[in-house]
Amino acid sequence: MIPLIALGAFLFTLVGGLVALRFRDRLHLILGFSAGAVVGVTFFDLLPETIKLIGPEKIPLATVLIAFGFVIYLIIDRTLALHSHQDHCDKPRHQHHERGALGALSLSLHSLVDGLAVGFAFQASPTIGLIVTAAILTHGFSDGINTVGIILKNTSDRKRAIRWLALDAAAPAIGILATYFIIVPQSTLAIILALFTGSFFYLGASDLLPESHHDHPTAWTTVATILGIALLFIITRFAGI
Repeated sequence: MIPLIALGAFLFTLVGGLVALRFRDRLHLILGFSAGAVVGVTFFDLLPETIKLIGPEKIPLATVLIAFGFVIYLIIDRTLALHSHQDHCDKPRHQHHERGALGALSLSLHSLVDGLAVGFAFQASPTIGLIVTAAILTHGFSDGINTVGIILKNTSDRKRAIRWLALDAAAPAIGILATYFIIVPQSTLAIILALFTGSFFYLGASDLLPESHHDHPTAWTTVATILGIALLFIITRFAGI
C-alpha cells in the first residue's frame, strides 16, 4: 500500500502543477478547499491522536510541543519565503530567478516533510495513515500549484516550471518511502505527531488560507474552505477516529 500512496502523492502534486498551467484564474477555490482539508485533519485527526499517544495526563506537554511545531514552521516559512505572491516588481531579473528557485526548493523540502508525515502516521496506525494521506494528497495538489505559480511569476518560463514541478512531485514520494527505513518508538512518534500537528495548524491557517484569498476575496473561496473541513470531519468520523 505504501508504494501506491507514494505514487499517488507524486501524481497529485504533478496534476496540481499541470492544472496551474492550464487554469490559473480558478486556483483560489482549490487552495481554499486544500486549506480546509489541512485544518480539518489537524482538528479531527492529528490533535486527538497526539493527545492519545502522549496521554491525557500530559496534555500540557502536548500543547507545548504543538506550539513548538507551529513556531518551527513559522520560522521555516518566513526564512525560506514559501509564498509566491509577494511583490518583486522592482527586482533585477537574476533576483527573480533566484527567488523563484528558492521558493520552489522550499516547497519541495516541505513536500518531503509531508511525505515523512504520511509514513510516520502509518506507523501510528493504518487508519491514521489513511486520514493523513487524504489531507496530504489534497495539499500536494496545492503544492504543485504553488510551485508552478512561483516559477511563472518570477520567470514566466514554462519549461523551468515543469522541471521544478517534477522535483516537487518526487519529494513526498521519497519522504513516504524513506519511512520504510526509519522506525521510531511510540514515545518518539508521539512527539513527532505533536510537531506535525503544530505545523499543520500553521500550514492551513497561515499559509494556504491566506494564499487562497490573495486577489480573490470571494464567498466561494470561503465555501470551498468549509467544504474541505466538512469533508475531513466526515472522513474521520466514518473511519471511526
